[in-house]
Amino acid sequence: MKNTTWLPSLTVLALTACGSSTPSPQIPEGTTLKVALLETTDLHQNVLSYDYYGLKPDTTLGLERTSTLISGARTENPNNVLLDDGDVIQGTLLGDYQAVASPVPCSGTMAIHKVMNALKYDGGGVGNHEFNYGLNFLGQITNTNFGITGITAPNNCGAPTYPIVLANVVNATTQAPIFNPYSIIPKKFSATAPDGTSINVTLNVGIMGFVPPQVMDWDQKNLAGKVSVNGVVETATKYVPEIRSKGADLVVALSHGGLDASPYSPKMENGSLYLSTVPGIDALMLGHSHLIFPLQKEAPVDPTKPFKIDASLANLPGVDTVKGLVNGVPAVMAQSWGRRLGIIQMVLKYQGGKWVVQKDQTNVEARGFTYTDGKTNVDADPSIAPLVDTEHKATMAYAAQPLGTTTDFEMSAYFALVGDVSAIQIVNQAQINYVQNFINNSTDPTIASYKSIPVISCSAPFKAGRNGPTDFTDVAPTATPANPFGLQVRNPGDLYLYGNNNLQAVKIQGSDLKNWLEKSASQFAQINPALTTEQDLVPSYSTIYNYDVFYAPNNALTYQIDVTQPVGSRIVNLTYLGKPVAPTDNFIVATNDYRAAGGGNFPGIDGSKTIIKSPDANQAVVSKYISGLGKMTSTINGTGQSWSFVKTTTQGPVILRSVTGKLPVAKAVGLARVVAEGSALDPNGYAKYQIDLSK
Repeated sequence: MKNTTWLPSLTVLALTACGSSTPSPQIPEGTTLKVALLETTDLHQNVLSYDYYGLKPDTTLGLERTSTLISGARTENPNNVLLDDGDVIQGTLLGDYQAVASPVPCSGTMAIHKVMNALKYDGGGVGNHEFNYGLNFLGQITNTNFGITGITAPNNCGAPTYPIVLANVVNATTQAPIFNPYSIIPKKFSATAPDGTSINVTLNVGIMGFVPPQVMDWDQKNLAGKVSVNGVVETATKYVPEIRSKGADLVVALSHGGLDASPYSPKMENGSLYLSTVPGIDALMLGHSHLIFPLQKEAPVDPTKPFKIDASLANLPGVDTVKGLVNGVPAVMAQSWGRRLGIIQMVLKYQGGKWVVQKDQTNVEARGFTYTDGKTNVDADPSIAPLVDTEHKATMAYAAQPLGTTTDFEMSAYFALVGDVSAIQIVNQAQINYVQNFINNSTDPTIASYKSIPVISCSAPFKAGRNGPTDFTDVAPTATPANPFGLQVRNPGDLYLYGNNNLQAVKIQGSDLKNWLEKSASQFAQINPALTTEQDLVPSYSTIYNYDVFYAPNNALTYQIDVTQPVGSRIVNLTYLGKPVAPTDNFIVATNDYRAAGGGNFPGIDGSKTIIKSPDANQAVVSKYISGLGKMTSTINGTGQSWSFVKTTTQGPVILRSVTGKLPVAKAVGLARVVAEGSALDPNGYAKYQIDLSK
């Protein structure tokens, strides 16, 4: 049942609370304490170094390798606190298997939690994807009684053995936080007295968690009427003084959100920049954006090609991307999928009866697998795999079950950003089919009145490099007309990553469609044709899931993108059935609940235009549609390229980052604009392909 005791008994605390005027007689004035805060974030059920969609090992990810980083960091920093910043339970077929296909019972524990317990995590936050499987499941696998009517209270279920905190999600009725908003963790450490001797002290580490308010939109079906979400700054302003008054010596914010310099709003998705300004927060653990912060410190493979901070983090006010400071507060984001370990090394001095952070002695690192020399990958911790062997084997067997349909072509996202729709068209076809049938068979007179309105669809290349060069959709790479590939259960998840999205449809006009496409096209840089230096066509992959590609049956909808123009003025030649789309033309767009409710901040798409709210998940719709086809062919399902670039001749090279060795893939789908692969990988392991925008 829910742990209603948020804080340890003050009688066991050896230190005086921060701000107290009464110094502890046990700790000499001037004593110094070195502490390392360790962070994982956005693990997304990547326990092992394994790709369940490809049924193959992937040594670039996995908590079993992060464990090796953790062990090394603990050796270097005996005084350490290991924390997680959320998005733990969802993201791979292992998560879907344990939550949907074969739900873990109360008597069991999720595979990733078993490993985190074994690694002796000290605390954890909650991410937006924790809500994907519903509150009943979340309550069970965290053994938390949310106190919400209709949500089952668990009874001693398998769960993390460390405290989980979340401050800004509250019961819609009582306004009480559904998790403990904060926790104080008494850690026994070795400090150095002024005379150089070692003494034992207890440092009370306070943690509190925050999640993006948009969870109310993204998981509306699970949360509406049950919880509400408050702004991160408002919540921290309320609870930081409280946790300090209860004895916290060090306060760490587990903020499952990135950095955004837009004006602050309580509804802000990435509010950590403003959270850092709340007095009393000593350190920030960041997440959600799947980025590296600060700039990685390991040596690049090629010394002439140093690492660069992601474009979305560059030039933010108050942000030091080298030192890892946000308005002077040390902050770290350890990428995603276990590929890095965040490390904040701090020095505290006992002054005036309290521990004071020596800010000039802080060091922040987002440590990767090749941190020793920039080349050598750390080995997996051999103790991890045996802990989840049963779950791993069951997931592989589940993934390999046949769908009963063959394909004669490869569906990949290696070049989705320059026109390849082989991994997107089938998703759009499935969504159109579902919505068209829903309208045609509806007995609701309002829905039935939409029969004459064209149904179109949009979907994004969800796996197109966001999480590194191994994060690309590639279904049936060996398929040919002479040797078709039999599709399996794992493949729809590779085509449509988010199993929690439900299919919805919105009714829009041509003006809305134009604005929607303009927002999608903002993924591209503005290309200057006169520049002779290299220009990156897609400067950041951090929000690649917002690059919506539209499609209509028989490729009736077409449009072009002029990347030489500024954001908002790029869409030209937008036509339907060969005629220009007028601002007042009506369309019904098949999409997902995330987008329909306003996810991604697309102009005018805010939930008010939604006409169909399906109970079926997009991924399940795609799976069922593919299963019913029996046979997929490139001609019918993979070559409907609805968009292209406006032809432009550039004086210098324009490049796209993708996986090395994939030029034949571009040629096979007729992308003449992909002309060559560069001779070397960039520091992050991507190949650079030259793009000729005149073709």
